[in-house]
Amino acid sequence: MSHELEQHPDGSTAFVAGHNQDAWHRLGTVLPAGLTAHDVMTYAHLGGWDVRKREIQTSLIGTDGVTSTVIDSKYVTVRTNPVTGIEEIIGQATGHAGIVGETYTPFQNEALVEYLQTMTDESGAFLDTAGSMRGGADVFVTMKLPNTMLVGGVDVLDVNIAILNNHTGNRAITGLITPTRIVCANTQRAALANAKASFKIRHTETAADRVQQARDQLGLTWKYLAEFETQAERMINEALSEAEFRRVCDEIWKQPTETATGRSKTLAGNRTQALDQLFLDADTNANIRGTRWAGYQAITEYLDHTAPVNGKTAGDKAVNRALRSIDGSVVDLKERAFALLAV
Repeated sequence: MSHELEQHPDGSTAFVAGHNQDAWHRLGTVLPAGLTAHDVMTYAHLGGWDVRKREIQTSLIGTDGVTSTVIDSKYVTVRTNPVTGIEEIIGQATGHAGIVGETYTPFQNEALVEYLQTMTDESGAFLDTAGSMRGGADVFVTMKLPNTMLVGGVDVLDVNIAILNNHTGNRAITGLITPTRIVCANTQRAALANAKASFKIRHTETAADRVQQARDQLGLTWKYLAEFETQAERMINEALSEAEFRRVCDEIWKQPTETATGRSKTLAGNRTQALDQLFLDADTNANIRGTRWAGYQAITEYLDHTAPVNGKTAGDKAVNRALRSIDGSVVDLKERAFALLAV
């Protein structure tokens, strides 16, 4: 399986990054300054899709021959390909097409970026990356907030918001709050008792509605970050032994039974060795060594940088690692780790 960023017939990749980012293994376009809405539409090839519905037809064989009929209230979503100009079923080329119903209303990429522009104006954030995945089925835009978080006076985290939009009816438009640890680019995801790390975006029509949504959701963001920082400060001030760390890891990844296959045992052994090395010896944990915060960082670093991932090449794997950090594939494990290590 190759990486899931969309690649067009002219060889371009539907991805753009600003501020001299690495562009997730140097695919797509990297701009030297901050992104604008125009940059996102142009360089990530997100503009001009005109997402719309098409009725689904099928053929029936009867005594009078073959006849075509429409399947009532069932549609596929199509777009105008931004490079070729050809109408195509979204996601079909990669096996991610979906069926939507009568009430499904497409939320255009232009409307999404317009909404994000409102958020950046309200918060001082700036657009950071954008792209499409899986044949256009999923679109993402990320923003970086202007302030950083300093845990225990030594561990620096950037604060990002990722917005995910699906054009095949498989999920709502979702915002994710993702602090990112600078030293090793770990995406932090924590399930907190009184604040949520995600929010839903309504399909509103007016600019006033968009502004109010942005304000409401930024309020949720600040609440989440305040609670996250409070928990992180407690964790960095509490010791964690090697034995306790291994018990936490065993809670997250159950050890294979005696009857498990040799491959399962090998994979589990490799995982344990990698986690131990990150907790006990990694340079990235040097200034937080032996704390519950270090245990959490060892697990998140493993998930973001070491755990096996699909891909034909090293480049494909690097991109897929980055994508799964915002696409939810490792969220449950990170939240489980945080819950087990929180004080």
